[in-house]
Amino acid sequence: MMPQFSYWDILRNLIYAGELTVMLSLIAFIGGGIVGMVLLLARVWRPQVFGSVFNIYVQLFQGTPLLMQLFLSYFGLRLFGIEVSVWVSAGLALTLYTSAFLAEIWRGCVASIPKGQWEAGASLALSFGEQMRYVVAPQAMRIAIPPTVGFLVQVIKGTALASVIGFAELTRAGNMIANVTYQPFTVFATVGLLYFCLCYPISLTARYLERKTNAVRR
Repeated sequence: MMPQFSYWDILRNLIYAGELTVMLSLIAFIGGGIVGMVLLLARVWRPQVFGSVFNIYVQLFQGTPLLMQLFLSYFGLRLFGIEVSVWVSAGLALTLYTSAFLAEIWRGCVASIPKGQWEAGASLALSFGEQMRYVVAPQAMRIAIPPTVGFLVQVIKGTALASVIGFAELTRAGNMIANVTYQPFTVFATVGLLYFCLCYPISLTARYLERKTNAVRR
């Protein structure tokens, strides 16, 4: 006789997997933000030196599938005798992937600041760091907040691909639970609902920030 599973049993396990999804998303977003900021500062500080490196890095991670990057981070490292857990592999791949997009988003925001702002900072004998801190960054951040927050939605959805290397996030947990309970419609409808609950508030926040920043700029 097959065991009976209540909807609460299904939901409870999926919520736990959702917590892992949130944790992986935060690791990727925060780590990607740090790496992306380093890339951006290097690109703006010495464009003639780091410009090509920046462009190659961004094109590499934007131009290849995240699925392939996850495979390489997990199986590729093992070819060199480096044993890594699924947490490390998923976190590394998603961090590098996220950093490329955030660096490009922020580069565009910095590039949108009029050249006269840089010249005004230089005329006041401000160093590069002081120009970024007091003149450029405050203006660029106002432009960057909405797309940055909006990209977090893509990061959350991108974690679903980590299931291919065995990471038990929301999608993989849903697949395993569906195989046990034989209730695929119920399980994956709940998975979709949980993704919606995670992503929709972030989308609303991004739209609100976009409207607010546009109103301020006018």
